Amino acid sequence: MPLTPDPSPSLTSPGFRTVASPLTAAMLAPLDPRCRVVQFRSALTAPDCERLAAFLEASPEVELRVYGGIDGELRDVEFLRFFPRLRRLSVDVPGLEDLTGLRHVPDDLTTLYLGATKVRRFSLAVLHRFARLRVLSLEGYRTDIEALGRLAALEALTLRSITLPDLRPLLPLPRLRALALRLGGTTDLGLLPELGCLRAVELMLIRGLADVGPVGAIPTLERLSLQALRRVDHLPDLRAAAALRCVHLDTLRGLRDLTPLCACPALEEVHLLNMGHLEVDDVRCLQQLPTLRRLAVGLGSTRKNAAVRALLPVPAPHPYRREFG
Repeated sequence: MPLTPDPSPSLTSPGFRTVASPLTAAMLAPLDPRCRVVQFRSALTAPDCERLAAFLEASPEVELRVYGGIDGELRDVEFLRFFPRLRRLSVDVPGLEDLTGLRHVPDDLTTLYLGATKVRRFSLAVLHRFARLRVLSLEGYRTDIEALGRLAALEALTLRSITLPDLRPLLPLPRLRALALRLGGTTDLGLLPELGCLRAVELMLIRGLADVGPVGAIPTLERLSLQALRRVDHLPDLRAAAALRCVHLDTLRGLRDLTPLCACPALEEVHLLNMGHLEVDDVRCLQQLPTLRRLAVGLGSTRKNAAVRALLPVPAPHPYRREFG
């Protein structure tokens, strides 16, 4: 649906501000303190890019997001030449045909998200100059993937629809604390315990992945999320995961045995979502977890959920918080 010239009646949630050409006074009104993203999805005019760039200079921690591009107007990112002081950037436009405009992005960028585009041979070598980059999310790009190892300040990394033979390209990242692997076919996780100082790991929809054992050998791990992994039928040995506080299990239809969770000395929060194949007796083992403080239950029926609640009368947690988007 095309944006109306003034979307002020629906400026989305307090965390987002949506703008479009022609810019209006409402679009450039002072941002809500909770606002984290200013976004547009149709090409802005050059004067409006200049006005928006000046507006954002007062809020360097706010991310500029360009998305959608369903009208076909956005084919490149040359508009970035108007944003010489940008610190956070998200580009999620499948129709993009050219990414060379990233040359305009300042060297001190701290956050970058690149969604899938029509650009098939985009070299990640262009990321070398972003020495201060702390958060990076990539979808589908793997040419010159070894370039990631030069991003020494990187703390959070998401790789989506990217298959690696192993995690060796990430070994040189000393500050890496959060890693998400979504889709793709990276099945060799043996180097996970050697990566940075991982506190959060998310594995989602990875084709062929059956062995998540290396996760249990990460001594600094605090948050673990396993989602839609068809071949995973057992949890790793978590006795060495002394810092693990939150486990999120979602759509793991081959998994029935939850007893490894009971070996976690600090586990406080468990999410069991879209786990309709589990029975109440499968969850009963969590009574052996003295540190359990919060439990999310989604066993596919009101009856089973209520029975688990009676068995484990602890509060439901807030929705699972990802370390990155």
